[in-house]
Amino acid sequence: MTDDIRARVHAVLPGIRQDLEDLVRIESVSADPERASEVQRSAEAVAELFRAERFEQVDIVTADGGAPAVIAHKAGPEGAPTVLLCAHHDVQPENDHADWDSPPFEPTERDGRLYARSAADDKAGIAAHLGALRVYGDELPVSVTMFIEGEEEMGSESLPALLKEHHERLRADVIVIADSGNWDIGVPALTTSLRGLVRVDIEVRTLTHAVHSGMWGGLVPDAVMTLARLISSLHDDEGNVAIEGLHAGPAADVDYPEERLRAESGAAPGIEWIGTGSTVERLWTKPALSITGLDAPKVAGASNTLVPAARARISMRTAPGDTSENALACLLRHLEAHVPWGATLSHTVVDTGEATQIDATGPAYDAARAAFTEAWDGTAPVDMGVGGSIPFIAEFLDAFPEASVLVTGVEDPDTRAHGANEGLHLAEFERVVLAEALLLGKLGG
Repeated sequence: MTDDIRARVHAVLPGIRQDLEDLVRIESVSADPERASEVQRSAEAVAELFRAERFEQVDIVTADGGAPAVIAHKAGPEGAPTVLLCAHHDVQPENDHADWDSPPFEPTERDGRLYARSAADDKAGIAAHLGALRVYGDELPVSVTMFIEGEEEMGSESLPALLKEHHERLRADVIVIADSGNWDIGVPALTTSLRGLVRVDIEVRTLTHAVHSGMWGGLVPDAVMTLARLISSLHDDEGNVAIEGLHAGPAADVDYPEERLRAESGAAPGIEWIGTGSTVERLWTKPALSITGLDAPKVAGASNTLVPAARARISMRTAPGDTSENALACLLRHLEAHVPWGATLSHTVVDTGEATQIDATGPAYDAARAAFTEAWDGTAPVDMGVGGSIPFIAEFLDAFPEASVLVTGVEDPDTRAHGANEGLHLAEFERVVLAEALLLGKLGG
């Protein structure tokens, strides 16, 4: 049976790759208002792909003024379980084209990889679903509902409204979300935990206006050094997040070799790791905090004055088991307690997303592990955590608590999702399609 499915996957792969390349050429950057028409065009292209596969009830839907999503359904045998296959068709901005070795929206193959923005994240997720379905044609072993979101890269703000409005249509026994990755080339994974996200902009003010640094320096604190002192309070001397009240937990017993860490992280030579605990605990199940933006005068052209106000963006990843509400309260309490020298502190919440912990047990997970092991020629999948955040997974867990939620994906350690030269490993992609096809067969078995 596996050899037959493998042969079918190999046969449909050229057409799936062509469909993927056509999708990649659509610049569906949801964060760019000037490309809203491209996001709409992307949704229409996805809908047409489902129509070509003889799906019924193919609709482009929106809620609360959000970006377009696609819902489609295809019936399987009577009494067979329903599987909801999810991905997203919106993409990250490509940023500076000069950083790319080939045009970001022109798929280009080099050394076994297909390079382009969204070649992996997440239009390859759509393509993987289509490939698994195309293997079976009109002889699906299960009923399938497709849900392809259009604003995941912006935080999925309208997703709760979509799930509420289309709840019965999206109800399923098993949900497969193809928006994660595998442990390594040749080693599959099932993602079972993801950190949440709390982003806050803070401002410290020490003066009503700028004043001469020679006249007032030594008495009046400037806002930049005040902000720097406040930021430094957020970590202890070992680099652990020093905010009281945040949750942390254990991680899977997985070895992350030092040479691989160095290569994948892009760490500068000689840099030391921060924090304590195992590597994967620090990356997956402990909170992390970064400063991702600063507003202060530029060095070039800076005047000899005390800066009256300075701003920073705090990006905090929350551990599975924590809530964004608790993490935000702990962060704000810490900031208020540590702002130095009586400076005025204000804040704006940018966005939040919930952490996820999945109970990876039961028949659906047994079927997935068996399918992945067969697709990777006997290599069993790793239960993997992800340090980043995919808030819409938590939304699905809340909306459909009775369903088994499987988080899979096409990425690998060198995919470079969200960065320049994002690339899809083509041989691994074929295994992903095979694994999903085998999974559908086992779920319908």
